[in-house]
Amino acid sequence: MLRHIVSNEIFTILITVGLITIAMAKLVSPKRFNDFILVLAHDKYLKIYSKERRFFDAFGSLLFINLTLSVSVFCYIAYQQIMDSPGVVLNIIFKIGLGVSIFTLAKMYTERLVGNIFEINQLLDEYIFQKISFKNYLGLLLVPINAFLIYSYKPTITTIISITSILLIINVISLISSFKTHQTLIKNNLFYFILYLCILEFAPYIFLYKVFI
Repeated sequence: MLRHIVSNEIFTILITVGLITIAMAKLVSPKRFNDFILVLAHDKYLKIYSKERRFFDAFGSLLFINLTLSVSVFCYIAYQQIMDSPGVVLNIIFKIGLGVSIFTLAKMYTERLVGNIFEINQLLDEYIFQKISFKNYLGLLLVPINAFLIYSYKPTITTIISITSILLIINVISLISSFKTHQTLIKNNLFYFILYLCILEFAPYIFLYKVFI
């Protein structure tokens, strides 16, 4: 009986492409990249670049591509553990990447539409920029994590849950940081803020969860 050999070539290609996009982002704007990698340590990057509110310029687009690739690889690693599927199916990875891109972009443009309707464009644009920046940062963190899970350590469901929990905690910290920046405005409009959280922050993820289930 021939032993089934699992190939990681697809993972290697995707991680390599992700690293190339990160390197290109640094070449495009070295100073901005150096500020960006310290975004969790202090808010210098957000204060400087949120005023420009350029969501998908060359720098942001390259990091978003890496985010999509990194999330796709990590989600497929999780899928392999849950479904006990050792092989690599490019079709599923592509669908995950497409879903992540569409979901993120649709959510962002919906929030911008709300900003236009209620005439709070500047506030929401700054807030969206902060969220996109933190998500792109998670994409950076996932590159070494994915490489470790693929080449050095056989992942388990417990490992996947632990890493996912850490990433979610970082995401929650980023949201809290954004809320603290605008806490005065939030206190004065608490009802609308709660309504916003329910409709545009929690509901899309609940819907996405039900779609996957």
